[in-house]
Amino acid sequence: MSNSKIKIKQIASPIGRQSDQKKTLIGLNLNKIDRTSILEDTPSVRGMVNKVKHLVSIIKVAD
Repeated sequence: MSNSKIKIKQIASPIGRQSDQKKTLIGLNLNKIDRTSILEDTPSVRGMVNKVKHLVSIIKVAD
């Protein structure tokens, strides 16, 4: 069974955002604009991405 992955890219600054959104970005291994992170496509990661969807873009990575 192969787990799919997603590539998450930060496209906006967390300056002036709520602290929980900043912590969510750190949890996704993002802390500066144009940084990317490749993570497993799990419900917990999807929930974190949904919380900061206005700050990131998502790309599905082919296996």
